[in-house]
Amino acid sequence: MERVANVLRREKDAKELDWSKRVNVAKGVAHALSYLHHNCVPLIIHWDTSSKNVLLNSEMEAHVPDFGTARFLKPDSSNWTAVAGTFGYIAPELSYTMAVIEKCDMYSFGVLTLEILMGSHLGELSSNLYSSVDNERVQLVDVLDPRLPPPTSQKLRDELDSILNLAVWCLRADPHSRPTMYDASQVIAEMSHDSIVFEELG
Repeated sequence: MERVANVLRREKDAKELDWSKRVNVAKGVAHALSYLHHNCVPLIIHWDTSSKNVLLNSEMEAHVPDFGTARFLKPDSSNWTAVAGTFGYIAPELSYTMAVIEKCDMYSFGVLTLEILMGSHLGELSSNLYSSVDNERVQLVDVLDPRLPPPTSQKLRDELDSILNLAVWCLRADPHSRPTMYDASQVIAEMSHDSIVFEELG
């Protein structure tokens, strides 16, 4: 098992993680979060979805195994807590609300998904890109990892574009304007169905 962060950091490994594999990594993470948010009662907030906490097996399938900061979201509770998670992936509203909701995971998923496409964390890039994300004017050509050749098939370009649009949706400043994992799953469902791996709790 290898962390996504380590794979993206090494040029040789990043090149082996081609566009199709990156699409599948994003799908795998989305499937895992969907399981936590929609198949668990009470639902579970992972709260630390980052490239250091997503593992790839030898087939480049994504596993989300780290639940050290995970929280049950109880409907009869305020769900207030101290901020935790990895810097750069934490939803901005947590700095002043301290209220954990599933939209916090959606923000982290957006950052991670954009990182998978770019090959580097959003924080390592220019403020112009931040501005574009805020205004939802991000173009696929501007974010694709330059270490890989551009995608050649229209199907693959469409999938990458859908994932980019989903990431931008997840990064909206207003948490209530972000998608749910059900919404994200609908986007994913429109793509080809690949084998996705979810690491069970425990």
